[in-house]
Amino acid sequence: MKILNGHDLADYMKENQAHTVQNLKAHKVQPRLVIIRDNDNPVITKYVHLKRKYGEDIGVEVEDWLREDVAEAIHEANTNPSVHGVIVQLPLKDKALIDKVVKEIVPEKDVDGLANNIHEANNVPKEYSSGDINNQTRFESATATAINWLLAGYDIDLKGKKIAIVGRGRLVGAPLERMWKNSGYDVTVFRSKDSLDALSEYAVVVSATGVPHLIKDEMVQSGAVVVDAGTASEGGVLVGDIDDTVRERTDLKAITPKIGGVGPLTVTALFEHVLIAASRQ
Repeated sequence: MKILNGHDLADYMKENQAHTVQNLKAHKVQPRLVIIRDNDNPVITKYVHLKRKYGEDIGVEVEDWLREDVAEAIHEANTNPSVHGVIVQLPLKDKALIDKVVKEIVPEKDVDGLANNIHEANNVPKEYSSGDINNQTRFESATATAINWLLAGYDIDLKGKKIAIVGRGRLVGAPLERMWKNSGYDVTVFRSKDSLDALSEYAVVVSATGVPHLIKDEMVQSGAVVVDAGTASEGGVLVGDIDDTVRERTDLKAITPKIGGVGPLTVTALFEHVLIAASRQ
C-alpha cells in the first residue's frame, strides 16, 4: 500500500521555489503574500504559522493581518503594488460575509483561487499543470491543485476510475469536481449529510468535509485510493475526515497519512501561485 506523503513532493518543489525567489530578487522583485483573517481560531493560527514558516524558508515575505474589517484590508492589499498574493484565511467570524469579501480580491492576486471558485460559473478555466499556469488569468484552488499533484506524484491514474468526492466546499470539493470533470474523469459528489453507503463502489475517494471520522471502514472498497483533505479541531487536536479504522487496513492501494498528506502540497501550490504572480510584475 502506498502512503501518499505530501512532504516528500513538497520538499522537492520547495527547493526549486527558493531558486525562483532568488532570481526574482535579482530582478528587484521581492515576492510578498498577505494573509487576512478576523479571528484567532486555533486551526487558523496553525495554518497561518505554517505559511509564514514556509515563506521564510524560501524567501517570500508573508504578512499576517488580523483585522476587524476584512473588506477594507483586502482593498488595502489589492492597491499595494508590492503585494503579489492575497488570501483570506477561513473561517471568518461571520460566514455570511465570506462570498462578499472574497470576491473583492483582484484575480491576479487571488493565489488561493477562492474568488475564482465563487465565480466558477463564469469563464471557467480548464485544468492546468504547473507548466502552463502562466497562461491563466485566474488561479485554481491551491488545495485542489495539491491533490492533483499528490496523486500524479505517486502515479495514481484517474482515467477510467469511479471517483467520489465527499463535500462540495469552495476550497476543495467544488474546484476539484470542476477540474476533474474538465479532464473527462468519472466524478460523483456526495454531501456530508448524504447516505455514504454507495462509497464502497468507488475506486477513488476524496473527502473534504471537516467532519471528523466521517469515512468509516465499511465505506471503502478493497484496493481503493483514499485522500483525506478534511480538517477540524477535536479537543484541541487537528483531525481529518478518515476514521482510524480505514487507516488500519492493509488492502488499500493508497491512502494519505494522518499528518502530512495534502496539507504540505497545498502550501506549496499556494506559494507557487505567489511566485507566478510576482513574476508577472
